[in-house]
Amino acid sequence: VTMKNHILIVDDEEQVRNVIRMQLGGTRFEVLEAEDGGQAIDLLNTNPLTVDVIVCDVRMPKINGIEAVDYFRKEYPSTPVIVLTGYPDVNLAVKFLKEGVVEYLVKPVDKEKLVEAVEKAADQRIMFRDSGVTMRP
Repeated sequence: VTMKNHILIVDDEEQVRNVIRMQLGGTRFEVLEAEDGGQAIDLLNTNPLTVDVIVCDVRMPKINGIEAVDYFRKEYPSTPVIVLTGYPDVNLAVKFLKEGVVEYLVKPVDKEKLVEAVEKAADQRIMFRDSGVTMRP
């Protein structure tokens, strides 16, 4: 039995979450959803081991993607983060990649690109998990 990987989608637009869920549907991924950074953080803190990959939007109310990603990288350094944005910004992309975000994708995101990025991130996560290396600073 292959284990399903859990992907957390953080986006304030339900339509975007639905599209991503459909794009990842039927693959090895189980999709969890959060409407903003705060909800994502709560979900992670309650089930820290269940999330394998985080896909996070940048512009959201309350806790936005920049703050959320800072938190994810600090508290869950071995959980890969993919950033999605409808507003590409080179400086922001560089900042995220420096912080260890595995992929910076521009919406509307191509299905193949998304699935490939998520699979790559999930494999990276499995490697960390199986090596017994904890990525806490």
